[in-house]
Amino acid sequence: MIKALLLAASLFAAAAQAAAPREMSLEYDLYRNGLKLGQVTDTFTRSGDRYTLTSEMRASGPLKSLWPGSIRLESTGDITRQGLRPEQFLHARSDSPHKLARARLDWKQRSIAWQYKGESWTADGLLDGAQDQLSQVYQFMFAPALPADYSLQVVSGRDLNDYRYARSEGGTIETPLGPLLTQQYQRITQHADEKAVTVWVAPARNNLPVQIRVSEDGVTLEQRLVRASVRD
Repeated sequence: MIKALLLAASLFAAAAQAAAPREMSLEYDLYRNGLKLGQVTDTFTRSGDRYTLTSEMRASGPLKSLWPGSIRLESTGDITRQGLRPEQFLHARSDSPHKLARARLDWKQRSIAWQYKGESWTADGLLDGAQDQLSQVYQFMFAPALPADYSLQVVSGRDLNDYRYARSEGGTIETPLGPLLTQQYQRITQHADEKAVTVWVAPARNNLPVQIRVSEDGVTLEQRLVRASVRD
């Protein structure tokens, strides 16, 4: 009986992984405190058990002076039965190439190594399920099931943080794929000055992130999906 249950769980996880797309190109309108700032273009490619995720933010219009260049995030790693397992995260600015930030995740040593502006440092304590700043949003598409609560470590280009999300009904959001019922994940914060993050995912579309909101230091950035190309 135990073997049968383990086999069923394994098959369910494998099916969830297989259902995830092979390629994606997503475009979001980007808003800053309610004013349109520019666009975000995310791409995902899968080759076997490897993945590459990129996200490029570019300002346009009167607010372009806030971001004269573009900001590019890149996450690469493995696709496992538990979802994405990032191995490297990059944060780059086209107008400040010397500010390239790199984080390497060593799962065997359970450590993270960072490089930024000629300096390097490491930290131990990498836990199963850890994600980087970009992959955390797409992990919903590859996890075996949507969790009620979502606790994880999040690696950025310069540090490591503990995040916890609570799930609730997100309502219906109009998207280029039509109106989609969503589930909302909101970061549980302990202090008023902590970064607030909310992600809306669409279960009918493999938990595709259709809206993302980040608030910190009096600034709210919101991404709203306007174009989507998904290839299974």
